[in-house]
Amino acid sequence: MSEPSADPAPADSKGSATGTTVVAPRGDLDLLSAPPLSARLDTLTAGPRPDVVLDLRAVSFIDCAGLGVLCRARNRALARQGRLRLVADNAHFLRIVRHVGLDGVFDIMPRLPETLAVAGAGRAAAPAGDLRG
Repeated sequence: MSEPSADPAPADSKGSATGTTVVAPRGDLDLLSAPPLSARLDTLTAGPRPDVVLDLRAVSFIDCAGLGVLCRARNRALARQGRLRLVADNAHFLRIVRHVGLDGVFDIMPRLPETLAVAGAGRAAAPAGDLRG
Protein backbone atom coordinates (compact mmCIF):
# COMPACT_ATOMS: atom_id res chain seq x y z
CA MET A 1 0.00 0.00 0.00
CA SER A 2 1.43 3.36 -0.97
CA GLU A 3 1.71 6.19 1.49
CA PRO A 4 -0.76 9.01 0.78
CA SER A 5 0.52 12.48 0.02
CA ALA A 6 0.51 14.90 2.95
CA ASP A 7 0.05 17.91 0.67
CA PRO A 8 -3.44 19.43 0.69
CA ALA A 9 -5.20 19.85 -2.62
CA PRO A 10 -4.07 23.20 -4.02
CA ALA A 11 -6.77 25.63 -5.03
CA ASP A 12 -7.31 29.03 -6.58
CA SER A 13 -9.62 31.47 -4.86
CA LYS A 14 -10.89 34.61 -6.52
CA GLY A 15 -13.53 37.17 -5.77
CA SER A 16 -15.76 38.96 -8.23
CA ALA A 17 -17.36 42.36 -8.47
CA THR A 18 -20.71 40.70 -7.78
CA GLY A 19 -19.58 39.46 -4.36
CA THR A 20 -19.25 35.85 -5.49
CA THR A 21 -16.13 33.97 -4.47
CA VAL A 22 -14.86 31.21 -6.75
CA VAL A 23 -12.77 28.46 -5.17
CA ALA A 24 -11.08 26.02 -7.56
CA PRO A 25 -9.44 23.06 -5.84
CA ARG A 26 -7.48 20.62 -7.96
CA GLY A 27 -6.16 17.13 -7.57
CA ASP A 28 -7.62 14.81 -4.95
CA LEU A 29 -10.33 15.95 -2.56
CA ASP A 30 -9.97 13.28 0.08
CA LEU A 31 -9.40 12.67 3.78
CA LEU A 32 -6.08 14.53 3.72
CA SER A 33 -7.05 17.53 1.62
CA ALA A 34 -10.61 17.98 2.92
CA PRO A 35 -9.80 19.72 6.27
CA PRO A 36 -7.98 22.77 4.82
CA LEU A 37 -10.62 23.19 2.12
CA SER A 38 -13.36 22.84 4.72
CA ALA A 39 -11.72 25.53 6.86
CA ARG A 40 -11.50 27.86 3.86
CA LEU A 41 -15.15 27.28 2.97
CA ASP A 42 -16.15 27.80 6.61
CA THR A 43 -14.52 31.23 6.42
CA LEU A 44 -16.24 32.05 3.14
CA THR A 45 -19.66 30.98 4.45
CA ALA A 46 -19.39 32.66 7.86
CA GLY A 47 -21.01 35.96 6.94
CA PRO A 48 -24.52 36.83 5.85
CA ARG A 49 -25.63 35.78 2.35
CA PRO A 50 -22.44 34.05 1.21
CA ASP A 51 -22.19 33.36 -2.51
CA VAL A 52 -19.58 30.71 -3.26
CA VAL A 53 -18.88 28.85 -6.48
CA LEU A 54 -16.78 25.73 -6.08
CA ASP A 55 -15.14 24.92 -9.42
CA LEU A 56 -14.46 21.17 -9.25
CA ARG A 57 -13.38 20.66 -12.86
CA ALA A 58 -9.74 20.12 -11.87
CA VAL A 59 -10.58 17.67 -9.06
CA SER A 60 -9.48 14.22 -10.19
CA PHE A 61 -10.77 12.22 -7.20
CA ILE A 62 -13.32 12.77 -4.45
CA ASP A 63 -14.15 10.49 -1.54
CA CYS A 64 -16.72 10.64 1.25
CA ALA A 65 -14.64 13.20 3.15
CA GLY A 66 -14.72 15.46 0.07
CA LEU A 67 -18.47 14.99 -0.33
CA GLY A 68 -18.84 15.86 3.35
CA VAL A 69 -17.02 19.14 2.77
CA LEU A 70 -19.42 20.00 -0.06
CA CYS A 71 -22.48 19.18 2.05
CA ARG A 72 -21.19 21.17 5.05
CA ALA A 73 -20.43 24.23 2.92
CA ARG A 74 -23.85 24.05 1.27
CA ASN A 75 -25.63 23.78 4.61
CA ARG A 76 -23.65 26.69 6.08
CA ALA A 77 -24.39 28.88 3.06
CA LEU A 78 -28.11 28.08 3.11
CA ALA A 79 -28.34 28.69 6.86
CA ARG A 80 -27.09 32.23 6.20
CA GLN A 81 -29.46 32.81 3.25
CA GLY A 82 -26.60 32.33 0.80
CA ARG A 83 -25.74 29.78 -1.83
CA LEU A 84 -23.09 27.33 -2.88
CA ARG A 85 -22.89 26.38 -6.54
CA LEU A 86 -20.71 23.67 -8.04
CA VAL A 87 -19.03 23.67 -11.43
CA ALA A 88 -18.45 20.12 -12.59
CA ASP A 89 -18.27 18.50 -16.00
CA ASN A 90 -16.67 15.19 -15.03
CA ALA A 91 -19.04 12.29 -15.75
CA HIS A 92 -17.50 10.21 -12.97
CA PHE A 93 -18.09 12.93 -10.36
CA LEU A 94 -21.64 13.50 -11.58
CA ARG A 95 -22.31 9.76 -11.40
CA ILE A 96 -21.03 9.64 -7.79
CA VAL A 97 -23.25 12.57 -6.82
CA ARG A 98 -26.23 10.82 -8.41
CA HIS A 99 -25.49 7.46 -6.75
CA VAL A 100 -25.26 8.94 -3.26
CA GLY A 101 -28.52 10.83 -3.77
CA LEU A 102 -27.09 14.35 -3.88
CA ASP A 103 -27.93 15.14 -7.51
CA GLY A 104 -31.01 17.16 -6.55
CA VAL A 105 -29.27 18.81 -3.61
CA PHE A 106 -26.54 20.81 -5.35
CA ASP A 107 -26.83 23.47 -8.02
CA ILE A 108 -24.35 22.02 -10.54
CA MET A 109 -23.23 23.89 -13.65
CA PRO A 110 -21.06 22.42 -16.43
CA ARG A 111 -18.93 25.57 -16.71
CA LEU A 112 -18.11 28.72 -14.83
CA PRO A 113 -20.38 31.62 -15.80
CA GLU A 114 -18.49 34.05 -18.03
CA THR A 115 -18.88 36.94 -15.59
CA LEU A 116 -17.13 34.90 -12.91
CA ALA A 117 -14.49 33.42 -15.21
CA VAL A 118 -13.24 36.90 -16.13
CA ALA A 119 -13.30 38.37 -12.62
CA GLY A 120 -10.10 37.74 -10.74
CA ALA A 121 -8.41 35.82 -13.55
CA GLY A 122 -4.70 35.33 -13.18
CA ARG A 123 -4.56 34.80 -9.43
CA ALA A 124 -1.88 32.37 -8.31
CA ALA A 125 -2.65 28.98 -6.85
CA ALA A 126 -2.27 28.46 -3.12
CA PRO A 127 -2.66 25.45 -0.86
CA ALA A 128 -6.27 24.93 0.16
CA GLY A 129 -5.44 25.82 3.76
CA ASP A 130 -3.85 29.17 2.88
CA LEU A 131 -6.24 30.80 0.41
CA ARG A 132 -6.90 34.47 0.29
CA GLY A 133 -10.36 35.44 -1.08
